[in-house]
Order: sequence, then C-alpha cells, then structure tokens
Amino acid sequence: MPSNRFLSSLFLLGAVLSFSAGSALAFKTVIIDAGHGGRDLGAADSYVYEKHINLDVARRLERSLKEAGFKTVMTRTTDEFIALSERSSRANRYRNAVFVSVHFNSAYRTSAVGIETFYRTSSSENFARYVQTELIANMGSTDRGVKTANFSVLRHTKHPAILIEGGFISNRTERGQMMDPQFRQVIADSIARGIIQFNRRRF
Repeated sequence: MPSNRFLSSLFLLGAVLSFSAGSALAFKTVIIDAGHGGRDLGAADSYVYEKHINLDVARRLERSLKEAGFKTVMTRTTDEFIALSERSSRANRYRNAVFVSVHFNSAYRTSAVGIETFYRTSSSENFARYVQTELIANMGSTDRGVKTANFSVLRHTKHPAILIEGGFISNRTERGQMMDPQFRQVIADSIARGIIQFNRRRF
C-alpha cells in the first residue's frame, strides 16, 4: 500500500500544478529525455530495467507539465534506441526551452541510495537545485546533492539542461519503490514542481 506521505505529496503537488496552469511562463517548452531505450537497457537488476522506469516517469512528467500549461517534447515515446547526439539535436530545434533527462542509478555497492541532479553550465545550476529540492522534500530520499557533470546530453544541449538520477536500481529497497506506480508519479510531479519553481524565478 502507498504511504500516507506519498498520498499527501500527491495532493499538494496536484494543487500546485493546477494553480500554475494560469501563471505566466518564462519558458514555454520542456524537452523530456527518457534515458536509454531499445538495446540500451541502462541499469538493470532482478529483471528491472532502467529504460522502462525512465520512460514511465517521463510520460508521467509530460502529463503533469501539460496540465501546468507547458508545451512538451519527448526525445522518445517508445522503447527505442536514440543516440545521445540525436537527443541533443532534437532539443536544440526548439527555442525558449529547458531540457530534463530522466535516469535511475546503479552501483557495485548495493547499499548506495538516494537522488542526485546534475548540471554543466551556470545557467543550469539553479534549475538543478530547484528540482533536487522538490525531489528530496517530496520523496523523503537521501540527498546526494546537486553536482556538475560533463554528460553528452548536458554538454551538447543549448538550453538550461539537467540530468536526474532518481534512485538506485541496484538497491533492493529503492528498486522495490520504483515498481510502485504512485512512487513514480510523485517523482514525476516533484520534477514538474521544480520546473515550475525555476520558471517563476526566471520570469
């Protein structure tokens, strides 16, 4: 059964998203990148594949952002392989946009847990911080922080861009949580709320 914490978070997040639908937007388009796909499984453990979790969270994020009045673009909508260069190329076709890449983590040390958000440029740092803050506040997860990284999709995307690692598939507890649709919904809504907060600060 889902926890009361998640039920409360869903109620509060839903209220914020509904309120934001009528707000002015500093940027209007969010490019949502579901990491991996097709032959690229991403992290995998106990028949749980990152590529599937990424896509489900990305789809949920798309719905939440549309409800909040944003235009959304998905780099993939099915279980297909998309080259990293193509992901950035697709994102760069749009103006007045931000880029969010959704991932889940893995580590040799199975006790590793928590959520972290990566950025590369100074224009993306606050974006990463808003999203990480919402994720930690609503998920109750270990805060692994906001960090810089030179990932391809961050390096080649011209917009403010972040990459989220929403927990460890290699950790039994977090892997079990990922299998709960409500858990994935709260992750998606938390990301959406962080995007809304960043949008408000930029207006």
